Amino acid sequence: MALHRLASITMGVPNVAETADYYTDFGLAPDGDGWFTTRDGGRQLRIVHARTRRLVEVRIGVDTPDDLAGAAYRLKRHGSESVIEGGTLTAYDKATAVRAVLEVAPRLVQAPIAATAYNGPGRPDRTGSRAPGVLRTGRVRPRKLGHAVVGTTDFDATTAFFRDGLGFKASDYIKDHGAFLRCSTDHHNILVLAAPVAFLHHSSWQVDDIDEVGRGAAAMLEDNPQRHIWGLGRHHAGSNFFWYLKDPAGNFSEYYSDMDCIVDDQLWTPEVLEGAKGLFNWGPPPPPSFLAPEDLAALMTGSHSESR
Repeated sequence: MALHRLASITMGVPNVAETADYYTDFGLAPDGDGWFTTRDGGRQLRIVHARTRRLVEVRIGVDTPDDLAGAAYRLKRHGSESVIEGGTLTAYDKATAVRAVLEVAPRLVQAPIAATAYNGPGRPDRTGSRAPGVLRTGRVRPRKLGHAVVGTTDFDATTAFFRDGLGFKASDYIKDHGAFLRCSTDHHNILVLAAPVAFLHHSSWQVDDIDEVGRGAAAMLEDNPQRHIWGLGRHHAGSNFFWYLKDPAGNFSEYYSDMDCIVDDQLWTPEVLEGAKGLFNWGPPPPPSFLAPEDLAALMTGSHSESR
């Protein structure tokens, strides 16, 4: 596909300094001007001031200027304006006001790391030593940004903007409620959720394995147990292990590992998921605050005030 990666996101929050401290604790490295880097992906998160928390921008890598022209054509057919300038295309989703920037950029190549040895029945892959996960002492640092989840008041329009306009591929759907969309070989890079107000639900960050999911969450909760939202568990859509935490602005952040990889579009058939499968395969049930964040009413009131 012409799109090849979710390069970065910009989140707007009222409390920039406090939120920045949280993402430093989370394992992202401050890099000036509100930017944070991951181990493999470079600058992938920017935190800026906004009156209420929201997803401000997504940047998506493409291979060539011709890919920008193709996106401009699709967006025009979709009824969305776009501007091409200096190796980038900029367009806005009307329902969420999210700015989407396609940029000609190199593909992300992650150096392979050795698979973690796990013992199983008749398969003693690790002998004579304790498991690597219990011996690690370094802090957990995410490898890359995996995906962002945006709530929208017009589910069909926002889904069409990313899928039919920008050129994302559909991986799975939650019936009448969610669309898992990809711009890389990851199962999803954007999840569009039907919601009563536009907002950033969560961002998701890749770590090496399930031990790093657990170690990262444990470190985040050691002195701040109120950060816990949901986990440990495994999703059905995407198949990844997960643990969700909450930042000081109210956004959720997810450590994940073992995401489904879709290399050949012809070998993947999107499903329409219902019930628990739309949320998880195993683990504790999601708390009500995950499905409907506690500040949604305040966000709706603020959005109404801005529109008057």
